[in-house]
Amino acid sequence: MKSIRVVAAVIRGKKDDKETIFATARGYGEYKGWWEFPGGKIEEGETPTEALIREIREELSATIAVGDLIQTIEYEYPTFHLSISYKNLWKLLIDRDMKKKDLQQLAGISAASITKLGKNENVNTEIIAKICTALKCDVSDIMEVIPDTED
Repeated sequence: MKSIRVVAAVIRGKKDDKETIFATARGYGEYKGWWEFPGGKIEEGETPTEALIREIREELSATIAVGDLIQTIEYEYPTFHLSISYKNLWKLLIDRDMKKKDLQQLAGISAASITKLGKNENVNTEIIAKICTALKCDVSDIMEVIPDTED
């Protein structure tokens, strides 16, 4: 089953003094008419931030400033699967001559979270944010979406 790397923007604003979130109705394909956050596929050689800026420019003719990552989602669609790897995190620790225990203490995360990361299991975004803050790095420096092997 193929894997697709995508980005989506949660665009916030105010309307009539009320907080609003912008969503679009999909205009084509299998999910036509469904609501989604604007965004799209990450092209070869693009960072997630570059892809998001490009997609919003193409879809909405708008320029955006990309803020912090809100969440990484893994989802099983009928024809493909989204999955992640923390291999980049382990390489970063090696490059910085750090051990997992050092990361645990520096980031203030549990041993259970370190174990989940070691098994490429999902952890909540708070854990990812703590690691990025502790290591002064970006999300793409510690994790990536990886393609599933074809059946």
